[in-house]
Parts: sequence; structure tokens; C-alpha cells
Amino acid sequence: MQVVFFRTAAGREPVREYFTALAESERAAAADVFCALRQHGLQAPGVVFRQVRGKLWEFRVIGKISHRVFYVTVLGTTMVLLHSYKKQGQKAPLREIAIAERRKREVFHEKQ
Repeated sequence: MQVVFFRTAAGREPVREYFTALAESERAAAADVFCALRQHGLQAPGVVFRQVRGKLWEFRVIGKISHRVFYVTVLGTTMVLLHSYKKQGQKAPLREIAIAERRKREVFHEKQ
């Protein structure tokens, strides 16, 4: 499966920037998960997937700290990583979901 980072109109890649700013051990945990996704797709061993809303899904990157990454799958072969944040509770905060939903609409060229 191809794994790509969502890119804003200004050329930023928020998920890549998020993981780049983390400590080395956290970056390594994320790199392992991203590698597993590229090799095994949605069957990646040890990766937990959860549907959030409609086409919006999430998976976890677990190192010393747990991180969540929202994504959408395009054409069944490309995973677009939309938004990530540090997991702090059982439920995803509405603010984090709203950011991911907005980016999902951009990917699919949906109107609000």
C-alpha cells in the first residue's frame, strides 16, 4: 500500500512535521508502523485500526507515548495520513476529528 502525507495548499505536511518533532524513540516507533503499512497495508501486524466516521479511520502508533493518526484510503491502494495527535483519553477529541474531517474533504474535493 502506498502511504502518503496530506499536503496543505501552502505545501506543509502536518503529520510528517508532527512525527519529525518527536523524540527519536517516538519517531522510530512511527517509522516502524509506517513501514509495516507500506508492506502489509491494512493487514499490518500489530497495528490497530478503527473507523471514526464514514471514510475517516485512525490507527495508533505506540511508543513510550501513544499517538493516533487519522487517515483515508483512496482507490483502495493509497493511504493518506491526514492528522495526528498525542492520545490522552479513550475518545478522540472533537477538535482533532474536525481537523481530520476538514482535510478529508480536501482530499475528496467535498464541499462543506
